[in-house]
Amino acid sequence: MSKHNSLKATGSAAGKRSVLKRFERIKLMQERGTWKEGQSPIGLPKTKAEG
Repeated sequence: MSKHNSLKATGSAAGKRSVLKRFERIKLMQERGTWKEGQSPIGLPKTKAEG
């Protein structure tokens, strides 16, 4: 029996992420100047990757 086309993992590793991880969001917020020192890293707003 063969796999259905939707279940094949072709190109999944090379796919572009639409949302950044927590440490990436903090770094981007620091660059933008919206990160406050001592702010909790929990509950950050979702930030889309640029470019």
